[in-house]
Amino acid sequence: MSCDRTNSALHAYFDNELDPLGAAEFERHLTECAECAEMLARLQSLRSSIRTAQIYENAPQALQKKAHEHLDVSTSVSIRSARTPWRGLALAAAVLLFAVAGWHILSLRQEAGRESALADELIDAHLRSLEPGHLADVLSSDQHTVKPWFEGKLDFAPPVKDFTDLGFPLKGGRLDVVQGRTIAALVYGRQKHIVSVFIWPTTEPDAAPHSDSHQGYQSLEWRKGGMEFWAVSDTALSDLQQLQQLF
Repeated sequence: MSCDRTNSALHAYFDNELDPLGAAEFERHLTECAECAEMLARLQSLRSSIRTAQIYENAPQALQKKAHEHLDVSTSVSIRSARTPWRGLALAAAVLLFAVAGWHILSLRQEAGRESALADELIDAHLRSLEPGHLADVLSSDQHTVKPWFEGKLDFAPPVKDFTDLGFPLKGGRLDVVQGRTIAALVYGRQKHIVSVFIWPTTEPDAAPHSDSHQGYQSLEWRKGGMEFWAVSDTALSDLQQLQQLF
């Protein structure tokens, strides 16, 4: 037999909407009603799982509007019925929860797809640079020669540094076009390997390094000081991580 309070007082108690007297009365009811106690435990477990999963995201405006419209309808129905409001509100909350979770997962997948496509494009740019005569537009190990060369060719100033004494000699720089944008590419040596470090400005916050492997090449991405960095090479990932630390 279904308890009448499962669809009314239970949700009000769970959302802390009962006054002290009503809450105390319902707590006494919980000691006698296994159905309400079980349902409350499920709701508390769901809320704990949501917090642990950290899926909090701002839903798109269109989704927020639909949710508010649904809640308005539920509120209207509650005027006509004493039992249906909490059921309606619970349904609206569940719809909103799963919609936001689904939107969050979809956003993560789309972002992962964009990053993978970008990594492939940067690796292709690195491979093109390995063809004879394409390694650098300005061949120099002097950072004071390479850095001024970019002036007037880009709408930003890439940080150019030479790490010869630390095992990463600067070999020069070049311009590359990635996703329709002209970016800077610094060329470093690492023993017998060549490393391309692609740089362009970003409005995204600083981010710790993220590594990946495509087509047999290693890539390491990070953001620092308003710049996006991607290091690409066939050398060991530990080498790219060391170069990132030097930057």
